[in-house]
Amino acid sequence: MEKIMKLYRLLEGIAETDLSDIEISKITDNTKTVEKDCIFVCIKGGSFDGHDAASEMLEKGAAAVAVERDLGLGERQIIVPDTREFYGQLCSAWFDHPERKLNIIGVTGTNGKTTITNVIKNILMNCGIKTGLIGTIRNEIGDEVIHTENTTPMAFEYMKLLDRMVKSDCRYVVMEVSSFGLVQKRIGPTHFNIGVFTNLTQDHLDYHKTMENYYQAKKMMFDSCNYAIINTDDEYGKRLLCEINCQKSSYSITSEADYYADAVKIKSTGTSFWHCSDGKSQLVNMKMTGTFNVSNVTAAIAVCRRVGIPLDRIISIISEYGGVKGRCEIIPTGKEFTVICDYAHTPDAVENILKSVKEYTEGRLICLFGCGGNRDAKKRPLMAKAASAYADHLVITSDNPRDEIPESIIDDILSGLTDTEISFDVVVDRTEAIHHSLKIAQKGDIIVLAGKGHEDYQVLPGNEHIHFDEREIVSEGLKLLD
Repeated sequence: MEKIMKLYRLLEGIAETDLSDIEISKITDNTKTVEKDCIFVCIKGGSFDGHDAASEMLEKGAAAVAVERDLGLGERQIIVPDTREFYGQLCSAWFDHPERKLNIIGVTGTNGKTTITNVIKNILMNCGIKTGLIGTIRNEIGDEVIHTENTTPMAFEYMKLLDRMVKSDCRYVVMEVSSFGLVQKRIGPTHFNIGVFTNLTQDHLDYHKTMENYYQAKKMMFDSCNYAIINTDDEYGKRLLCEINCQKSSYSITSEADYYADAVKIKSTGTSFWHCSDGKSQLVNMKMTGTFNVSNVTAAIAVCRRVGIPLDRIISIISEYGGVKGRCEIIPTGKEFTVICDYAHTPDAVENILKSVKEYTEGRLICLFGCGGNRDAKKRPLMAKAASAYADHLVITSDNPRDEIPESIIDDILSGLTDTEISFDVVVDRTEAIHHSLKIAQKGDIIVLAGKGHEDYQVLPGNEHIHFDEREIVSEGLKLLD
């Protein structure tokens, strides 16, 4: 059944118009989906300004347009200070404000968001609390899996997803909150019961331009947050802890904090550490490995304790959790060497994964990586430097080249190795590069495939998407060795 809403209901508390009694059949910010009796919201993007199409959209049948300035369209224009913000509010109203009916936990930062959100959701679900998940790998409503295009969905899809979660009796939602989602106001009037800040390292500067802008984007989440849990191992985290006004606590794996880890022991089969909080310590054994995962789990414990789950129960659930796909994921080989698949695609993430794996590598640590095209080029040599600091050998290849020439991206990467003596191979085709890594691996070696993680595709020039699952490619490569 087609949905119809009175305009006055949609605009209640957010805008005024003389057209308030008319019926609206749809809301959109996309010129391609405008239809009769809809509201078209004019948003200025990077390459197109919706205001330029306002008159045309009215001619196509739109009942009204939302604008930031007077376009001379009379009573059929709704003038608001910020159309991005207005669109988020409108989407919320269209679905009867689902964000008000859920306990929402937001996790933001450069690295760690996916693991933290998945660990939290796993704990809540195991405690009988039906929970939704919004994130990079996929969205989930309880046990139902839903495909995702963006870490933080666009405003209409986001509110539609929250509405489905409400109707499915979810009590909590755990979501990754991207800097794009915050700056572009995709989350509308969402208020977070708990917000987590993981860290901030160089990424997305093609969009944000400066680290300060990137930081300020992440900080926006805490303007609408009841309680914040902040990683004080990170310098930006220390700064954030001082600058935000909501209730807050800290977590750390290097020093004392409100929640911190001590006596960390890492093996290829898992990790143990003592969780310390409220003046008490308790042993945690988990199947996930790496010091970065100790940090992620410490954050998740802090959130779940805030929710009210007993620590004993949290630790018991964590001990059985197998980890997240594409996050320090061991790909079975049946050989005397190990292959690990990880999403690390920033200098800091590469350093973290290699530093952790190095601790239990018996032979050589081989790192295969590339860098994405049409993204921050300045981080490419930094990725090389980060990898060379811990790996014994590098295999430099493609990631998602998009519209750039793969060899040009690789040249940028290689510029970061000029002052190093590390050995490396360049194999442009990523499939061939993975097969090459398997061929050169010896007993006790560990190969880290960095950058793709959970992704099962590769983006080639011309925006061509091809199927590309590193688990399948490793399996194919192993057969070639036999």
